[in-house]
Amino acid sequence: MSSMTRPSTGAVVAAPPAPAAPPRTRKRRVDPLYYFFLFPSLAIFTLAVTLPAVLGFVYSFTNSVGFGDFEFIGIRNFIAVFRDDGILGSYGFTLAFSLVTVILVNIVAFFLALGLTSRIRFRAALRTVFVIPMVISGIVIAFVFQYLFSNSLPLAGQSLGIEPLATSILANPDLAWLAIVLVTAWQSIPSAMLIYIAGLLTVSPEVYEASSIDGATPWHNLRHITLPLVAGYAVINTVLGFKNYLNTYDIIVGLTDGGPGVSTRSVAMAIFRGFEGGDYAYQMANAVIFFLISVAIALIQLRFTRGKGGIAA
Repeated sequence: MSSMTRPSTGAVVAAPPAPAAPPRTRKRRVDPLYYFFLFPSLAIFTLAVTLPAVLGFVYSFTNSVGFGDFEFIGIRNFIAVFRDDGILGSYGFTLAFSLVTVILVNIVAFFLALGLTSRIRFRAALRTVFVIPMVISGIVIAFVFQYLFSNSLPLAGQSLGIEPLATSILANPDLAWLAIVLVTAWQSIPSAMLIYIAGLLTVSPEVYEASSIDGATPWHNLRHITLPLVAGYAVINTVLGFKNYLNTYDIIVGLTDGGPGVSTRSVAMAIFRGFEGGDYAYQMANAVIFFLISVAIALIQLRFTRGKGGIAA
């Protein structure tokens, strides 16, 4: 048959060409070098993290003391955790401490970042100075401040006649948590500040120039330009900070060791002290509950911050 068709009008019309066959895709060959780096890392992670986590979850349903024989007792450990006033108190302290600290750190870090990105002299030197606390071990920082709160500050309070400062706040069950918040914030502010500096540097100066032409004040620039554009970085600091503060341990050990009494005992400290006291399976159940609560908090944070202040690629 001819490839031409002749309609009733007498015009000759070419038949449409046949569709081209799709190109054959070649399966990409994986370089064996990838497996050389992947499998050792995966094996180490499995042995160091995944396997202990699974075994700990299994032990939480037993009466094990960490060695020797044990029996499965079901969910009795989990029930006992929810009836333990000491454990519940450690959860209350940890959550309250994390909330207060993350708010304080973000506020101070943001305004420090504003100052260190403005047109001031010695910006590079000041940034270096403010980053120093981030590179010092937490336990070292805790012991230094423990000496200051227990000796230097009361001595200064007595000399100046300031009665509230004449005694160590670390010995006051109602104020000891405040010292932990301040020391933790002192160490955490530099890392949060660096993230805010990175966010502020992404804001084009032309935006502020245009707003100044329109007569915007510095307060209007902060409220309507700076804060919306760096909101994504605030989300990062909030999620990372809350996660770190929930697991706080070293600074509390160095400052108060959980005291006075158990007023500043965090969940992590309660778990470790339980291991030392032979409550292995019981504290494993506590650790499982704490893990689930931490995951739930992270998911809630991501749920409420999703789509708010996203970071531009």
